[in-house]
Amino acid sequence: MNLEAYIDRFSRGWRAPAFAALIAFLAGLPGVFAMPPLDRDESRFAQATAQMLESGDFVVIRFQDQPRFKKPVGIHWLQAGSVAAFSSPEDREIWAYRLPSLLGAMLAAAACAWGAAAFFGNRAGLLAGGLLGATFLLSTEAFIAKTDAVLAGTTTLALAAMGRIYAASRDGPPAGRLTRLLFWLGLSVSMLVKGPVGLMVVVLTALSLCVWDRKADWLKSMGWIWGLILTAAVVGPWATAVTVATDGGFWTTAFGADFAPKLVGGQESHGAPPGYHTLLLPLLIFPGSLLLPAALALGWRGRREPGVRFALCWLIPAFLVFEATPTKLVHYTLPTYGALAWLMAVAATRGEVGPVARWLGVGLSALVGTVLAAAVFYLFSEYGDPSDLPAAILTALLLAAAGLVGAWLLWRREPTKALVAAAALSILGHGAFAAVFIPRLEPLLVSKRTADILTEQRLLPRQGITPAPVAVAGYAEPSLVFELGTPTDLGGVDQAIEALADQRPAVVESREQAQFEAALKARNVKAREIGKVEGLNYSNGDDTTLRVYAPIPSEGQ
Repeated sequence: MNLEAYIDRFSRGWRAPAFAALIAFLAGLPGVFAMPPLDRDESRFAQATAQMLESGDFVVIRFQDQPRFKKPVGIHWLQAGSVAAFSSPEDREIWAYRLPSLLGAMLAAAACAWGAAAFFGNRAGLLAGGLLGATFLLSTEAFIAKTDAVLAGTTTLALAAMGRIYAASRDGPPAGRLTRLLFWLGLSVSMLVKGPVGLMVVVLTALSLCVWDRKADWLKSMGWIWGLILTAAVVGPWATAVTVATDGGFWTTAFGADFAPKLVGGQESHGAPPGYHTLLLPLLIFPGSLLLPAALALGWRGRREPGVRFALCWLIPAFLVFEATPTKLVHYTLPTYGALAWLMAVAATRGEVGPVARWLGVGLSALVGTVLAAAVFYLFSEYGDPSDLPAAILTALLLAAAGLVGAWLLWRREPTKALVAAAALSILGHGAFAAVFIPRLEPLLVSKRTADILTEQRLLPRQGITPAPVAVAGYAEPSLVFELGTPTDLGGVDQAIEALADQRPAVVESREQAQFEAALKARNVKAREIGKVEGLNYSNGDDTTLRVYAPIPSEGQ
């Protein structure tokens, strides 16, 4: 049985979305369990969720004693459900907070396959969903406990359902009430997870189609009355509760201090000029970069086809908005990747890869695979030791092979085989990167190593022997708060001295060391150094040295 026969076999009916979800699951799973808590966003989200479970307040989002009014509550509710079902907030097992992100990536892949099949057939649907699930960006977001994989899943679901409704009005498969229900559910949950972002992508897609077609007859069958009621039922209760609980402060901060500044300037040093997302696209959508030129060429040639037109209206307006917005982060454009996956899959199944697109795809695939392999060796040279070399070689070879094998098969005019082979090797390479290579680079694991020292000495408060909180001077990354527990005191040197005087441990960053030692002498407090952690604070690029201190009981204690 040849490859096309296998693809046909696994793409029949419900199998295409299910198999696409499986691919996304395999691509994201290694990092879910192997990667330590990441700074800064992931650990902020996870810590806020842990505090919800500890306090029982599921309305107001807080990080320690500070309100966190930047994103809606949806992701925290999903994480809280996952932690309650599979772990506990006391255990601080980051994998439990990541499961919603993994499910979000699986939903994105499955929805992408489901939507594409209505326009292009089951084979193209399977390839589109599988490719989206294997992309470097989505499979990375799948193991990070924040909003973006879930946003991609819910937005892609809404757009896939809207696509099927649009296809039904253009002689495609019928779209029933379930399709409309999935549209409104996807849209509602996306709003509860990340506010207006998913709504913006959906609205821009619909408006662009109406302008292009010069008619909007298909919108009549969306189920507006009960759909808007459903949206209000999903979003409204929490929106009302948080408005009352914060006296409107959530909305003032979320829109006035977080969302609006992103539209007018580079917030939190994340500004970049237009073209940033376009430049990074071949890297982030890898291994799809080998068919990226073919997808764009197909979009131009096939723009009169309903499915291609829908994909272009999904992709172009939203992507341009993200490019025009001054604040840019690499994951912002992820909700548009499903449209590119559709176009790539169609180009592969139809064999519509012209000579220029083919050679550009060969070059992009080989280049990105080589760049990723080189990045692995750079990280090894900067942060690894000789024992990490086998992991670096394995990871680099798999990533390079994904790019080079895909390029070779595309050069031989076998785009479907190129896509499947590159995706399989990329999943293996990404898994090795997340589960084998990165967890071995100890200089990048400052918070985890600090917590390990306290755990080995039986000084971590959640072990039930030493009272909380641990005091930390000069280092305030959220991952350390998540590792050490909610009461962690980030006050400074004075709080570190008080902790040691109260028979609690303290952690001191090297920039505070001289002041700390002077304060120890002045206060006549005794302490012993039980460990030192040297590494990189990758959130700001600073070299960091943390010394961990245990109290010495005074005479008579």
